[in-house]
Amino acid sequence: MRFSTVHLPWHFARRYFRAPKSTNTINLISYISIGGIAVGTMAIILVLSVFNGFEGLVISLYNQFNPELIIESSASKSFVPDSVMMRYLKNNPSLNTYSFVIEENVLLKFGTSQCIARIKGVEANYNEISPLSDNVFHGEYLISDKQNNPYIFLGAGLEQVLSVNYDDPFGFVSVYVPKKGKRSVLNPEDAFVIRQLKPSGSFAIQQDFDSRFAFIPIETMRELTGYQNQVNSIELSVKNKEDIVSVQRDLQNKLGTSYKIINRFQQNEVLYKVMSSERWAVLAILAFIIAIAAFNIIGSVSMLVVEKQKDISVLHILGMHQDTIRRIFVYQGIFLSLFGFLIGASLATLICTIQLLFGVVPLEGGSFVIDAYPVEMRAGDYLLSFLIVMAIGSIASYLPGKKAKAQDLRMAS
Repeated sequence: MRFSTVHLPWHFARRYFRAPKSTNTINLISYISIGGIAVGTMAIILVLSVFNGFEGLVISLYNQFNPELIIESSASKSFVPDSVMMRYLKNNPSLNTYSFVIEENVLLKFGTSQCIARIKGVEANYNEISPLSDNVFHGEYLISDKQNNPYIFLGAGLEQVLSVNYDDPFGFVSVYVPKKGKRSVLNPEDAFVIRQLKPSGSFAIQQDFDSRFAFIPIETMRELTGYQNQVNSIELSVKNKEDIVSVQRDLQNKLGTSYKIINRFQQNEVLYKVMSSERWAVLAILAFIIAIAAFNIIGSVSMLVVEKQKDISVLHILGMHQDTIRRIFVYQGIFLSLFGFLIGASLATLICTIQLLFGVVPLEGGSFVIDAYPVEMRAGDYLLSFLIVMAIGSIASYLPGKKAKAQDLRMAS
C-alpha cells in the first residue's frame, strides 16, 4: 500500500523544520542558512528600492524640463509648419497647448566671462509646456515683458560660469550666433550676429540642463538665426497624460513619415537603458550572493538526511515511494529559504519605512535636490526577490534530496 504523495512530504518537512535537531551543528548551519538568505533578500529589496527612488527622482526632474511630445522633421534640422499641421494642432481636443521652438548653439558673454550654451527660442506660453517658473533659482521666469522687451532666462550652471550680477543695471548677457554664409577673416565679430539681453533669472532642475540651456523669445531667436517661418521643433503638452501614447500615434499617422513624433522616453532613451542595465547588473550580483549563501542549505539538508536515516528506512518499509522521500528534504530546503525570505523582506520593509519617514541615511555633499537617499518600495521587487530566493533554494535542496532517495534505494537493496 502506498502513501498519498500530495500533502505528506509537506507534513514531514514541516515537522523536521520545527523540531530540534539531535546535534547543535545542524541547528547552527540551519540558522546560518536562514540568516544568509535573509541578508541576501534584504539586500536585493533595499538596493532595488533605492534604485526605484533615484529612478523616480531622475525621471521627475527630466519630466520638468522635457516636453511630453516633440514634432521634428525626419529629413532636416528645420521645417516650415504647413497649414494642414497647424489646423490639426489647433483643433486637436487632446492637446493642451504647443510652442514653436528654435534651438542653436551660441556663445554667451557677461563682462569678462563667457561660455558655450544651447539657446532655445520659445513662445510666451512655453511655461505651460515646461514649468520653468516652478524651478526658479534666482530672479524670476521672464523672457519678455509687457513692452515686448526681450530677456534671457539662464540655467543656474550658466549663471554661475558667467558670474551674472542681477543688481547691475548695465549688466547684459551678449549672445553670439554664427552667421550663415561667408564670414570676414579680418574682423572676427563680423562672423556673428550679436544681441545683448538683460538676464531675468535662472532655473535649477538638473545639472545637465542647468549648465547647458538658456531661454529667450522666439522672435529674438529668429533675428539671431535668420529664420523666417522655419522652426526646429514643435513642443506639445497633452491634456490627459494617460493619452500620450495614443496622441503620439494619431499625430504620426496624420503627419506621416516626414515628421518624427518623440515622447519623453524616446527623448531620454539612453538614460532609461543605462538605468535598466544597472538595475539588472546589480540584481545579478546580489542573486549570486544568495546562491553562495544557499550552499549552507545544501549542508544543512545533507546533515538532516544523515540524521534521519532511520526515519527514511521506516518510511520505505511502510511503502513510501523514493520520490516522495526525496521531496521531504527538498521541501525542508524550501522551508529554510522561505523563512529566510520572510525575515529579509520584513527587515527591508522596516528599514525602507524608517528611511521614508525620517531620512536617517543622508546624501553626502549636500549639492543634490534632496537631503536623504530616496526609496520606493514596489510589489514587483518583492515578487522578483521571492522567485529568485525560492528558485535558488529549490535547486540547492535538490542534491540532498537526491541523496536521500539514493540512500533509500540502498536500503531497499
